[in-house]
Amino acid sequence: MTTQAFFYNAIFFTYALVLMRFYRVPEQSVGLYLLPFAVGNFFGPLLLGHLFDTIGRKRMIAATYGISGILLALSGWLFHAGLLTAQTQTLAWTIVFFVASAAASSAYLTVSEIFPLEIRAFAIAIFYAVGTLTGGVFAPWLFSWIIGTGSSAALFAGYLAAAVLMIIGAIVELWIGVAAERRSLEHVAAPLSSRN
Repeated sequence: MTTQAFFYNAIFFTYALVLMRFYRVPEQSVGLYLLPFAVGNFFGPLLLGHLFDTIGRKRMIAATYGISGILLALSGWLFHAGLLTAQTQTLAWTIVFFVASAAASSAYLTVSEIFPLEIRAFAIAIFYAVGTLTGGVFAPWLFSWIIGTGSSAALFAGYLAAAVLMIIGAIVELWIGVAAERRSLEHVAAPLSSRN
């Protein structure tokens, strides 16, 4: 949850700054660029969500995290190389977040399924709080500072860091993730009351 929160917030909360600073988009037009981004975020989980139950949680979580990281690294490189416009940057990030929004949604699946019923809500709250603190506070602060420098190289390095975090998240899921699809929650994590 921390990796996806950092990844997501690093881009989303600084998107307007990138458009205005590097692409000279007038601030009154920035909202128009957010619309396709929002559409990608909506349709990602909607269209990919069923695959988490058919292909499998562990494989799909690892795939969406890994693909998101790779796509961000690629779009970051294209940005740094000066090969994107405001429109193609928006298209690139719309594609990235089509996949990343499904990855973000899957983080909540994982936490809600791997803990016993009696502590499930507490576990979700703890992981959500840590993820939000790390990704929701630190990432926007860091990226807004980087954008303030005006350096596309520094911003590319930040994008690479976020991409690497997502790829690490994919590796961790493959390593210790739980295949929970088509299994009852009690079989994935037995309730504490059922233990002697």
